[in-house]
Amino acid sequence: MRLMRPVLAVSVSAFCLIAFTHYAVSVHAQAASHAAYKHTLAVPIKTSNGQDAGSATFKESKDGKQLSITVKLKNLPFGDHAVHIHQNPVCDAPDFKTAGGHFNPDGKQHGTMNPMGHHNGDLPQNISIGENRTGEITYKVDYLTLEPGAATSVLGRSIMVHEKADDMKTDPTGNAGNRIACGVIPAMN
Repeated sequence: MRLMRPVLAVSVSAFCLIAFTHYAVSVHAQAASHAAYKHTLAVPIKTSNGQDAGSATFKESKDGKQLSITVKLKNLPFGDHAVHIHQNPVCDAPDFKTAGGHFNPDGKQHGTMNPMGHHNGDLPQNISIGENRTGEITYKVDYLTLEPGAATSVLGRSIMVHEKADDMKTDPTGNAGNRIACGVIPAMN
């Protein structure tokens, strides 16, 4: 009987250690596989005078191959407006020039209809603002990501609304005119 107690104690201890290790590894692996793509990032957008202009919500697909960007705007002029991702995470009024140019890590030209390729910051459609001064659009793109550190990550950038529609081909800005609303996309989500 004396000999059985230490053997039993060692067996129970070994079982507990194996069970805990299996649980910890399982939880860690599950968290790591979902960490990059489970996040949704909401970014407030403001006009040059600080008025609320709406928001942009960024969400990565579960497989990480597509980024969905839902833009809901308000308090903006009636008509079609270009929306772009800009290089810098700065939205200094009144002209938002500190946001830099369009996000363009691949060094391409402007416009999704440009035969030479397009900036990563070029989104494929304009947003229409109605007579009630609101509008909404969802973009689904495979050339941007929320993955921190990736060359095509939108983290640490800005989202910009322009006064006019983008013609989708004229380099460098698509003849979209002045910048009228901006939101900073934080570097880490």
